[in-house]
Amino acid sequence: MSDDDTTATGPRAGGGRTCLVTGASGYIGGRLVPELLDAGHRVRCLARTPQKLRDHPWADRVEVVRGDVTDPASVAKAMSGVDVAYYLVHSLGTGRGFEETDRRGARVFGEQARRAGVGRIVYLGGLTPAAVPERELSPHLRSRAEVGRVLLDSGVPTAVLRAAVIIGSGSASFEMLRYLSERLPVMVTPRWVRTRIQPIAVRDVLRLLVGCADLPADVSRAFDIGGPEVLTYLDMMRRYTAVAGLPRRLILPVPLLTPGLSSHWVGLVTPVPARIARPLTESLRHEVVCAENDIARYVPTPDGHPFGFDRAVALALQRVREAEVTTRWSSAALPGAPSDPLPTDPDWAGGSLYTDVRERETEVAPEALWDVVEGIGGENGWYSFPLAWAVRGWLDRLVGGVGLRRGRRDARRLRVGDSLDFWRVEEIERGRLLRLRAEMRLPGLAWLEMRVDSGGAGAGGVRYRQRALFHPHGLLGQLYWWSVSPFHAVVFGGMARNIVRAAERATPPPIGSDAHRPDAAPPEPGATAPHPRSRFRPKP
Repeated sequence: MSDDDTTATGPRAGGGRTCLVTGASGYIGGRLVPELLDAGHRVRCLARTPQKLRDHPWADRVEVVRGDVTDPASVAKAMSGVDVAYYLVHSLGTGRGFEETDRRGARVFGEQARRAGVGRIVYLGGLTPAAVPERELSPHLRSRAEVGRVLLDSGVPTAVLRAAVIIGSGSASFEMLRYLSERLPVMVTPRWVRTRIQPIAVRDVLRLLVGCADLPADVSRAFDIGGPEVLTYLDMMRRYTAVAGLPRRLILPVPLLTPGLSSHWVGLVTPVPARIARPLTESLRHEVVCAENDIARYVPTPDGHPFGFDRAVALALQRVREAEVTTRWSSAALPGAPSDPLPTDPDWAGGSLYTDVRERETEVAPEALWDVVEGIGGENGWYSFPLAWAVRGWLDRLVGGVGLRRGRRDARRLRVGDSLDFWRVEEIERGRLLRLRAEMRLPGLAWLEMRVDSGGAGAGGVRYRQRALFHPHGLLGQLYWWSVSPFHAVVFGGMARNIVRAAERATPPPIGSDAHRPDAAPPEPGATAPHPRSRFRPKP
């Protein structure tokens, strides 16, 4: 078995139970599903948008039910015949009203589990400080604690696992730690960097979640889970820089940065937007250290577990560097993100629908062109006017959006539901179509669609077709479109042109062609080189 940061090791549970997993498109849920399958369990996923699970490597091994945890009918359908139900959803970063949403979802889930005769509920919550009254906790931690109580009071045996900071490739906590440590050689930090924390490796979280499926029926309680070390956030940053081989950072804690201010600071420096960073930073105001380790009495602890902080960081960094991050904090859709379907009727009655269409023809193999299309975004960029894209990303972050820093989960492959800078993959037909939905702050809905079609001019020709679509909301949306449309020739026109050129440059020319002559013309300025992992890059 590979030694990575996502595979739970140790004795495998038996019994072949039927497990319901909510939040399977999220960070933990997307990693838990294959662990349960490998443990011999049957898995059913409850998902608001089932197609987001379609491209996961385990998709053909699970049953998917469309629904939402706040909808009793869909939860009742999903609970039928279930032995163990995993509750892995929360409303982190949704703004006002998230506590009521969490409360309602937990009540529906518990009630339907009891009615369906489910044998156990397993919930992953947050570790709360024992000596701090609940009213003084951050809203995020307070809501996590309340959800745990609601599930414990459901009448179904429940295991509430309470974790502090989870260290694993792609987790929001790890990304925050990573970018703060890597990007700032000198840091002026909030006083919460001196708060004591007991981090835990994602690998141990998964091991314990799987093990909870076998808990005795009379066990219904909360368990604190953590790694073997208690550290301050300052210790964690310094240890991270050492493991990553970075020079020692100068860190200056100051008492003036409130949770709100520090969340904006985190949002500017890291890919984690302020509305996600705020509940994370607020949770660090209080000490979060395990008061017990009773879970070890029920779930066997393999040799070498739980992982220490340095090993957890090293494994997470290995996954990042090898581009093998299976899920990320941004895997789940943004709260409040638009989900209206792309209009397909030419006479669509929903109002104005503006489009910008660009087409290019080329003689390269369609596979070469598709390789460039699927590799777009992240470190590979957007193939036109980088400054314009960077400015648009910064403007989005200034108004609370995600900006361009989310990057890609995988440098080579995309799947439905992946975040891609300030877009999300809405549809992918590998080799032919990539459709992205905008998740930037806009006065309307926007999509970017890229197609690779055979049948261009000449024998074996290929046509690249690119569409940007915008459905404005009100007068502000109309003004937005007309204010940016003068730049489309540079941004979208350059993008189409440079994508085709990148594919052409990545395809080795035939021996004896003009491209092999010493005086052959260089590529035009501004075109982006093919991404480094391209199968079609020129051989050295």
